[in-house]
Amino acid sequence: MISRRTLLKTSATAAALPLLPVLGRAEPGWRAAAEASPLIYLTPIQSNGAESRCQAEIWFASFGGAMYVVTATEAWRAEAIRQGLSQARIWVGDVGTWHRADGGYKALPMVGANASIETDAAVQGQVLEVMGGKYSAEWDTWGPRFRNGLADGSRVMLKYEPTA
Repeated sequence: MISRRTLLKTSATAAALPLLPVLGRAEPGWRAAAEASPLIYLTPIQSNGAESRCQAEIWFASFGGAMYVVTATEAWRAEAIRQGLSQARIWVGDVGTWHRADGGYKALPMVGANASIETDAAVQGQVLEVMGGKYSAEWDTWGPRFRNGLADGSRVMLKYEPTA
């Protein structure tokens, strides 16, 4: 005879089976996707564990096992880190602007990351070189903006170290 407890456990396990690919997604595929993708989608994780409402697609460079972005110093991405929200969720791929994607980026390979502000000028220079190669068609415009912004403080480089 099956007890109520066994029935509930079995039902819960069966209901969770379709979610296993999603739960196990701090994914083997995210690194390969990062090699091919021009964009990442990111969001800070709030202190209660929820995703922030602030989400965006952004250029990035992989360097030394981390992902780096350059953003305005006052952007919410940088502000979140300054406020101690050092955990982030990153989806790798390109489905267009996040607000038009209707959450579609959340089906992309995902990884959790520890976020920090990168202040080492040597690392910044190396990352900008990687970005210049990756975004060569746009780099004549954006390269000087990023480099000058980092120099004058109007931009900051953020480092996302994958936790998986």
